[in-house]
Amino acid sequence: MRLCLSFFLLGSASAWSSMTMKTETTNSARRDFFRKGASFVGAAVATTSIPNIANAYELPDLPYPFEALEPYIDAPTMKIHHDKHHGTYVAGINKWSEGKEQVPIVDLMAGALEAGGPPRNSGGGHYNHAFFWTEMAPPDEAKKTKPSKQLEDLINKSFGSMDEMKSQFEARAAPAALFGSGWVWVCVNQKGDELKLVGTPNQDNPLMKGALDEGIMFPILGLDVWEHAYYLKYQNRRPEYVSNWWNVVNWDKVSENCAYVVENHAGVPVQG
Repeated sequence: MRLCLSFFLLGSASAWSSMTMKTETTNSARRDFFRKGASFVGAAVATTSIPNIANAYELPDLPYPFEALEPYIDAPTMKIHHDKHHGTYVAGINKWSEGKEQVPIVDLMAGALEAGGPPRNSGGGHYNHAFFWTEMAPPDEAKKTKPSKQLEDLINKSFGSMDEMKSQFEARAAPAALFGSGWVWVCVNQKGDELKLVGTPNQDNPLMKGALDEGIMFPILGLDVWEHAYYLKYQNRRPEYVSNWWNVVNWDKVSENCAYVVENHAGVPVQG
């Protein structure tokens, strides 16, 4: 009887050991399956999602502190203008761009007017502001900059003098000339041999087909005359804002813009 019981216990232990090994093998196989499946899914997500995130348009940092343009443009205006207004345009164009192949924002401008909606409003707003920040500098630095020989010659040819260009620019930026919100631009014409002053409403710009009767032109200098650009400091005194703005214009950067568009007959690339 004891012998039979011993055989029975040994047989049971062997069977239990075999079952345990099979269970562990099965569990291990399952773990490998789920691990490989997770890796596969992760790789799939990485290849489909990350490029969209990596290529998303970004809000560029200002090239100077918020208070750097004081006393001509105040720090609270700069912070709200950059972080909130420009940030909203970037968010808008990114939302529209989801699932689409993204191109440099300057390349989106030509067809933006025809596309309407986010490409025109958010895309235009992103390009215009990214362009705007870089053409300014703190007053102490700005006064040390000057137009290049190339730019100076074009100004004299097109307007007679720098003072006359500024006078015409300020007249073009006046509320009666550009009613409501918009931008005023100094542009190089398509031939690259003359400067033009133009105004555009809202977030339109001269790179957009159909924005100007004269056709596409290439901005080298632009001023935002939306109220959010000046109202905290100047309230309804837009002409004062425009005349004071010359104190922060970085003519070295404007000269660089001029050289680029004359050589390339294309819009100036921007960050973001």
